Amino acid sequence: MSNYLFTSERLGFRNWQPADIAQMAAINADADVMEFFPGTKTYEESEAFVKLMQQQLTDKGYCYFAVDTLAETQFIGFIGISEPTFESSFTPCTDIGWRLSKASWNKGYATEGAKRCLSYAFDELKLKSVVATAPKVNIRSQQVMIKAGMNKVMEFVHPRLIDNDRLRDCVLYEIMG
Repeated sequence: MSNYLFTSERLGFRNWQPADIAQMAAINADADVMEFFPGTKTYEESEAFVKLMQQQLTDKGYCYFAVDTLAETQFIGFIGISEPTFESSFTPCTDIGWRLSKASWNKGYATEGAKRCLSYAFDELKLKSVVATAPKVNIRSQQVMIKAGMNKVMEFVHPRLIDNDRLRDCVLYEIMG
């Protein structure tokens, strides 16, 4: 696939295609992938997410991008930037996030992709700062944030996870452009 918006050394970042929905739904249905979320997502929720990302890319020039490995042109999930839709002391803001298939874990893809999306955010979009959030128990995502150059700013109770004892206590990391 040659219609990448940009690439990193091993990854291609692109708009979502209809064929991605079933693959993203499979990733969202994996309990290990969704360990730090309240639950897995249905096919319909995944389809709605893809449509939202397509619209956001059209409206804003960014989204949680569909990501392929360049060597195999294999879809592995998403890495990108978006705007959180919950209210907090630090919103509105632009955040970076990722969700990758379990088969693509432990290969450095999340860190490589996060670094490339941050350079896109600052160099192309001229954003002033980008944040990332995760439940405190999600150490792997916090390691990606640190490797991407982000610094821990605060801890907070996530308004959408307030009733979830395991996930409600979250961290906020930030990097300035």
